Amino acid sequence: MKYYVGIDLGGTNIAVGVVDENCHIIARSKLKTNAIRPANLICDDMAEGVRQAVHNANLTLQDIEWVGVGTPGTVNHTTGVIGYANNLDFHNVPIKAMMEERLGMKVYVENDANAAAYGETVAGAAKGVQNVLAITLGTGVGGGIIIDGKIYSGTGGAGGELGHMGIVKGGRHCTCGRNGCIEAYASATGLINLTKEAMEAHKDSKMWDYANSLEQVSGRTAFDAMHAGDAYGNEVVNEYVEYLAYGLVNYINIFAPELIVIGGGISKEGEPFLAKVREKISEQIYGSSTVTKLALAQLGNDAGIIGAAFLGNLADN
Repeated sequence: MKYYVGIDLGGTNIAVGVVDENCHIIARSKLKTNAIRPANLICDDMAEGVRQAVHNANLTLQDIEWVGVGTPGTVNHTTGVIGYANNLDFHNVPIKAMMEERLGMKVYVENDANAAAYGETVAGAAKGVQNVLAITLGTGVGGGIIIDGKIYSGTGGAGGELGHMGIVKGGRHCTCGRNGCIEAYASATGLINLTKEAMEAHKDSKMWDYANSLEQVSGRTAFDAMHAGDAYGNEVVNEYVEYLAYGLVNYINIFAPELIVIGGGISKEGEPFLAKVREKISEQIYGSSTVTKLALAQLGNDAGIIGAAFLGNLADN
């Protein structure tokens, strides 16, 4: 049996898993990232997290084939340098070299969304599929592109930022600095903003039953009201789905993937939610012969760990 270690480096937590060759996480460790602080201290903690997870698996570092790191930001996977990660305040951090020095073994580094997308192709909803887009509907809109079974990250590792495709000229302000990005509309944050606007306009909406104040609105508020028969909640959900589908159609027209995997908190609405998205896509798609399918992500937060753990397979091919 071969063993690998995957690290999912986030702005809040460092999640580490020992993964066997059958894609099972057999042991874990978790530490606080405590960002923002110097990269060498975060690397110290990542190395400690690896040692803890390996110990928890009753293994030694000598039993591990390699370590993979999924990190926020733009990553040159060839050099292992993080060009920029805003939530960690990393600028040109040679994380691959720093981790190899601490662990004495081969380390591979990739953007976290790309690693999660790869995880779904290795062991999740897209297992065995060669051309895949993975979309995460969370605080933002994360994305990963898999072409011919490999991660596509563009020149210098800066590609694959699917959340920052413009869909509304002069639209809502996005965290990236532009206006009108799909992230500003199809993220959970975008849904919350749509919900708040509808609640302010319709004081008789049942959405107020699920959020007593605008500060309590969540990504579930409009869905809960819709399920309870509220017309305004239904309108919010439909508007949200239209924005999401509009962006997905653009991705389909560009990449023609076999599969789009959708994850994140909003995806927990399940197949009824996907059915709405499919309907809107069918109304907008170029031509009628598209073979792109939609599926719910299967691995949840484990996708990043599993994808990172198998990054070495990409480097060796």
